[in-house]
Amino acid sequence: MRRMKIYEHYPLKALNTFGIEAQARYFCSLHTLGGLKSVMLWRREHPDLPVLFLGGGSNLLFVEDFPGIVVQVRLAERKVIAEDPHYVYVRAGAGENWHEFVRWTIEQGYAGLENLSLIPGTVGAAPMQNIGAYGVELKDHFYELDALDWRTAELRKFSLDDCAFAYRDSHFKSVEPGRWLIGAVTFRLPKQPVWKTDYAGVSEHLVGKTLDARTISDAIVAIRQSKLPDPKVIGNAGSFFKNPLVAIEKFTAIKAKFPNCPAWPQEEQIKLSAGWLIDQCGWKGKRVGDAGTYDKHALVLVNHGQASGAEIWQLAQAIIASVQEKFAVTLEAEPNVIRTTF
Repeated sequence: MRRMKIYEHYPLKALNTFGIEAQARYFCSLHTLGGLKSVMLWRREHPDLPVLFLGGGSNLLFVEDFPGIVVQVRLAERKVIAEDPHYVYVRAGAGENWHEFVRWTIEQGYAGLENLSLIPGTVGAAPMQNIGAYGVELKDHFYELDALDWRTAELRKFSLDDCAFAYRDSHFKSVEPGRWLIGAVTFRLPKQPVWKTDYAGVSEHLVGKTLDARTISDAIVAIRQSKLPDPKVIGNAGSFFKNPLVAIEKFTAIKAKFPNCPAWPQEEQIKLSAGWLIDQCGWKGKRVGDAGTYDKHALVLVNHGQASGAEIWQLAQAIIASVQEKFAVTLEAEPNVIRTTF
């Protein structure tokens, strides 16, 4: 078997959307699941080094160099694998660009994923944190995924229940992080779609237009482009903090002091707007060196050019502290913060 090419001291700046200068001690690209055997052979020779599977680099922050091997997942596939009277089942490789895959499903005449347009990253990274936007989450149209245990080479299918999806969370992120390499994801898309257009800002973009998946997708793209910076222009990882969930009693206390606080009921909890909380603390558009918050959306941390991952993280910690002090609400980072010291 031909061994996979392993690079040493590999630069990662071009492989993370924050544009952070960082290096991997070792690096390789994975184009087939079979190639993982080469990685596993290498891993046996370096048992003490950590492994990081990398998709589009849009949901992580390198605070320091990575001391192990970074495996860039490049698995490609787009295929309709089945259908029944009510659904079409579409399978995508983990290395596929998420937005391009969404647009491909629309071009094939399928609906369901249009509200998730222009979310950065890859298909394989999407289930990790159950991506969501404008009233739709990945779990709403998820059917199953194939994942490989990189330690044993076991290939396993995960059902919706197996994935334990929660708000920006999953089994792969919080229960067994780093164990499973997602190889492909299958989605169940409805033949009779139900449009989700009542989210703030979306309905205004669609006034007078005939609703279909492409029109809604175009509206979502326009909204996201008006609020979020292009990583090719200014480094960022999209929304940096999760919208916090609080108890009804805590929300009542916050609402008494801040009547304009936006909120959304979530079963027995209330979801608050992290962007609004950060804005109220005066962080919107603020800059500390080359680390800052975006001037159009306080929820987005940006790299104005030469900020280090540590400087971005220091800014995040300062924001967390100020929101905690003002509202007694603890924000959580959405991206995966890559560091060996805590």
